[in-house]
Amino acid sequence: MLEQQSVFTTIKKNRLAVTGLIIVSLFFLVAVLAPVIAPYDYREINVQEMLVPPGLKHLCGTDDLGRDIFSRMLWGARISLAVGFVAVGISTLIGILVGSLAGYYGRWIDSVIMRFVDIMLCFPTFFLILTVIAFVGPSIWNIMIIIGLTSWMGVARLVRAEFLSLKQREYVLAARASGASDARIIFLHILPNAMAPVFVSAILGVGAAVLLESALSFLGLGVQPPVPSWGNILTEGKANIEIAWWISLFPGLAILITVLGYNLLGEGLRDALDPRFKK
Repeated sequence: MLEQQSVFTTIKKNRLAVTGLIIVSLFFLVAVLAPVIAPYDYREINVQEMLVPPGLKHLCGTDDLGRDIFSRMLWGARISLAVGFVAVGISTLIGILVGSLAGYYGRWIDSVIMRFVDIMLCFPTFFLILTVIAFVGPSIWNIMIIIGLTSWMGVARLVRAEFLSLKQREYVLAARASGASDARIIFLHILPNAMAPVFVSAILGVGAAVLLESALSFLGLGVQPPVPSWGNILTEGKANIEIAWWISLFPGLAILITVLGYNLLGEGLRDALDPRFKK
C-alpha cells in the first residue's frame, strides 16, 4: 500500500506524466463514447456539402464526399486505439513468455531464444509488416495481429534481464528449496516483481502501435475505407491538401497528441516505478 502511494505521489508531482494521463484518458473516453457524441454517421455522404471548411455545423469540416470529419475522427479513435491495445497485448504476452523462459532457465535455452530475438531485430519492423500484409491482405484484425507478432522482442529483452536479476533472490531460492515447480516460481514469485518495466514498455508501445497503424492506413495497407481511421483520413486529405487543409490537419493533430500523451505517461511511470530515476 505504501509503495502504491509512493508511485501515485511521484506521478502527481510529475506534470508531464499528469498531462499524459489526462490526454490518454480523454482520448479513451472519446473512443468509448464515439457512438453517442458523434454528430453525424461517419458513413453519411452529402454531395451538397463537399469540402466545407470547419464551422459550427461541421466542427472539423467535411471531406470530398461531404462526410463530417469530426464524426469520422471520433470513430477513427476507436479503431486506432483498439489496434494499439490489442497489438500491445499480443506483443507483451509473447515477450513475457519468451523472456521468462530465457531468463529463468539460462544456458542453451537462453542462447537459442536470444539468438532468435537478435535475428528478429535485424529485420526492419515496418518493412517486415508490409511484406506480411502483402501475403495475408489488409484488414483491422490482420493489422492487430501482425503488429503484435513483430514487436515483442523489446519486451522479451526486458523480462529476461529482470529474471536474470531476480532468480537469485532469497525468496526464489526458498521457493525452489521448498519444492515449488518451475511454473509456480516463474509466474507467482518472479514475474510479479518483473512487471514494472514491462508495464512502462506496454504504455509506450500503445503510442507506437497507433503511429504504426496510422502509417499503414495512410499507405492504404491498414484499415480499409469506409471504416475510418486517422491514417486513412489523412490519405483522403492528401488529394485535396491545397484546397481542404482541414482534412489532413485534424487527424494529424490527433495522432500527434495521442502518441505524445502515451509517451509522457510512460516516461512518468518509469520515473515512478524505477528507483534509479527517483530523486
